[in-house]
Amino acid sequence: MGLDPLFERRKEKGTPTFRDAAAKVLSVNRKAWKNEKSEAQWTYSLETYVFPHIGNVKVNEITGPMIRGMLAMIWLSKPETARRVRQRVGTILDWAYASGYRENEAPMRAITKGLPRQPKREGHFAAMPYDKVPGFIPSLRERESFSRLALEFAILTAARSGEVRGATWSEVDLDLGLWTIPKERMKANREHVVPLCQRASLIIERCADLRLCDCPIIFPGSRGNQPLSDMTLSKLLKEMKQPYTVHGFRSSFRDWVSEETNHPSDVAEAALAHVVANKTEAAYRRGNLLEKRKLMMLEWAEFCEGHRA
Repeated sequence: MGLDPLFERRKEKGTPTFRDAAAKVLSVNRKAWKNEKSEAQWTYSLETYVFPHIGNVKVNEITGPMIRGMLAMIWLSKPETARRVRQRVGTILDWAYASGYRENEAPMRAITKGLPRQPKREGHFAAMPYDKVPGFIPSLRERESFSRLALEFAILTAARSGEVRGATWSEVDLDLGLWTIPKERMKANREHVVPLCQRASLIIERCADLRLCDCPIIFPGSRGNQPLSDMTLSKLLKEMKQPYTVHGFRSSFRDWVSEETNHPSDVAEAALAHVVANKTEAAYRRGNLLEKRKLMMLEWAEFCEGHRA
């Protein structure tokens, strides 16, 4: 078999340390971030919790036990920070794997399984533990309203609240089972294609039955052609006596992927429309990962319905 010239050149230059790989990922991400806050958060968390442990270790020598030992120090005392650190370490090692510096992907799911269960989350973006989602969905369906349909749709698609509330009929293709959100409505200013499970498609069809006149909004608010307000969905959760946020369901989905499935982290990050560092990798994900995301979102929908794989 022939050798990959790009990989061989990289080997000649030497494998980067985790610190060097992080600098490369930050450099590429810098072009996509809208402000300096994201980079500052990444830099602080890496310098504080990661670099002292594996910063000078070459990316191909970083093992699961190393990452687990590092996360264990803050897993229970700083749960939200630990989850963010886990995600950022995974992103950097994904870049290293995609760039040919690691032979295997980082075993992030196994690492998470080896850590104790974290306490319930508190704060502005409090997330419902993923194992409670299947029990919550039936209560959401006890009554019908645009707000309840929108919230369930947001859970099933792992989309941001604003993306769901602003969804228009022109963005949805039920024949293909796809929801294409234009870049103007996306946080990263890039078009995002969302595969729709059967239940998500049924929600769209039900909204079509309830559609008034030529309203362009799928989930309209009380003012006719205007979308639901963010407060409407928050109020719904409060009325249902749930101490969680709408945005938090994205975290519920992400934790489910990490702890209950074998789907790679890059597929989950693509589903959440998080920024991809490498432009070549981003172009690859745009086409190939859609099929993988379809399977993942189907499994998520089945889990939400109470069917465990």
